[in-house]
Amino acid sequence: MPIDYTAPSTQFTFDVNTSPLFKKDAQNYINILGIAQLNTLENVSLLDIFLSMNNVVEPHYHQNAGELVYCIAGAATVSILNPLTKQIQNYTITSGQVANIPQGWWHYIVANADNTHILAIFDAPTPEVILGSDILKFTPSNIMAQTYCLDENLWKQTVAPIVPSTYIGPANNCNQLSTAPANPLQTQSYIHLHPYPYHYPYVYQHGSYY
Repeated sequence: MPIDYTAPSTQFTFDVNTSPLFKKDAQNYINILGIAQLNTLENVSLLDIFLSMNNVVEPHYHQNAGELVYCIAGAATVSILNPLTKQIQNYTITSGQVANIPQGWWHYIVANADNTHILAIFDAPTPEVILGSDILKFTPSNIMAQTYCLDENLWKQTVAPIVPSTYIGPANNCNQLSTAPANPLQTQSYIHLHPYPYHYPYVYQHGSYY
């Protein structure tokens, strides 16, 4: 639908600092800008990402958008699974450098320094996402065991500490994972502030995340 640039409701500016998507702590959080925040956007959106050293934007892929990762400050390694070569390609970027991730490619980002600040820019007004934590948590354990010849009980124990929609890991209580309670959701300090994206492919089972 064409944008009516004369309408009183038309927006041309927005403060991304007022649009939090996810917060792990004061050094690790993500703000979002999409068409829901700025209604004149067409084929562009972004995530404003702040990370401290060794924090990870979890493995995931965007089924409807390519992604350009631009490093504003600090340093990060962008890792991509190339589906054509079946190899992981690692690209370390610092201030002013970029890494490009084609649409649908599995990838993750690791901060190599404190105060790392990156922009993830997408060629879609609202990028869709499938997160590794959700795949691991919501795929039935019997299917994983049957498909990959695994011990189902061991698989359940292995994935028990995983919190769906992790976004930034590791968890703040990571050193306690060996003795994690049966319900790790009660111990996490993550704050999910927006369902991301607005056409998210999963139905969440834990409403307390938002």
